[in-house]
Amino acid sequence: MHTAIRMAEGEEGFWATAYPILPHPVELFFGLFTFALLYFVVSKYVVPRLEQIYTERTAAIEGGMEKAEKAQAEAEEARQHYVAQLAESREDAGRIREEAKEQGAQIVAEAREQAQAEADRIKESGKRQIEAERQQAMTQLRGEVGRLSTDLAGRIVGESLEDPARQSGVVERFIAELESGSAQRRQVPAGQES
Repeated sequence: MHTAIRMAEGEEGFWATAYPILPHPVELFFGLFTFALLYFVVSKYVVPRLEQIYTERTAAIEGGMEKAEKAQAEAEEARQHYVAQLAESREDAGRIREEAKEQGAQIVAEAREQAQAEADRIKESGKRQIEAERQQAMTQLRGEVGRLSTDLAGRIVGESLEDPARQSGVVERFIAELESGSAQRRQVPAGQES
């Protein structure tokens, strides 16, 4: 190379008077050779490696985009599933609420029926008890009225009505007359009073 530079310095002729823009043939050859060598190295080693990196990066980006789209689709599916479950849960809650209302109304109706039946039973039992007590009072009153009427009749008549058969006949007849309302006042003669 030193010789080429010396030749260029010592030469006179065309290149000495040539425009500075025109390169010297040695420089032109050296530049072309260097460009060809650089082109060969870049096209043989650098460009394939860049193409490989570009392909990997493209695949990674597309794979990432596919993954993102897949994740987004899964998220949308999960959201729709959640919304469907939420709607189903709301329907179930409404149905359960309605069933509870119906059961509550049924329980209230049954309780009312039971209370009414119990009240009717208590009223009927009270009526029976009152009737039994009335019958018992009537029986006691009949006995008491019979005894009092026998005593009174014995005093009025002046004879003893201690005989039970006679006494019960008089009492029964007297009570029958009282119940029928046809009891007549009998007047006792003035001389028979005791």
